[in-house]
Amino acid sequence: MQAKLTLTIEQSLIENAKDYAKSKGRSLSDLIENYLKLILQDQSSEMKLSSEIKSLKGAVKLPEDFDYKAELGKSIAKKYRL
Repeated sequence: MQAKLTLTIEQSLIENAKDYAKSKGRSLSDLIENYLKLILQDQSSEMKLSSEIKSLKGAVKLPEDFDYKAELGKSIAKKYRL
């Protein structure tokens, strides 16, 4: 069931967000709804982790300049010989 929601947001942010949504071919309401679903999904998936898995969180310390996307790209390229 759809319902209306009134938000108070800075006018310039609203304008920028509307422009962004339009450039993606979506409505601002759709973007906000999907963002809320995403953050709530992340929250619920974290709750399902066992205590053993939760204890591992933060166990690996990486350098602040570590670029995981670049490293992932290298690994994928190596795996598929790209």
